[in-house]
Amino acid sequence: MVTGGNQIHKTAPRGNARARRGDLFTPACPTRKLLDRLGGKWTSMLVKVLGDAGTEVRFAELQRRAPGISRKMLAQTLRDLEADGLVTRRVEPTVPPAVHYALTPLGTTLVGPLDTLRDWAETHMGTIDDHRQRLVRSPA
Repeated sequence: MVTGGNQIHKTAPRGNARARRGDLFTPACPTRKLLDRLGGKWTSMLVKVLGDAGTEVRFAELQRRAPGISRKMLAQTLRDLEADGLVTRRVEPTVPPAVHYALTPLGTTLVGPLDTLRDWAETHMGTIDDHRQRLVRSPA
């Protein structure tokens, strides 16, 4: 372990020398920042769409497969995923340009954990809905 100020960071796994763990309760924690990005409304849906496709998907097709997302939000989310190294972007020099997106090998490693989280949500959603309904019906 490496200590830095008041935080303790575990050393990174081999092959990922820049990774470190910090205190999730600290706003500047790199793990917290990454989890905030991955927990965005559209991120898991786009990772799922790209993972299911298994190949490149054009921008317009991504928008069709992610109902409710605006062009602006789709573009921003894809830029964020690309900046994190989870998605690649390829532009064909046509008129208009054809823009294709695909998961990187790193992005592909996110599919399983997001599937597990989605399975958990689908398994427990009824119970959670019941709790919420009881809370709404019971006086404070």
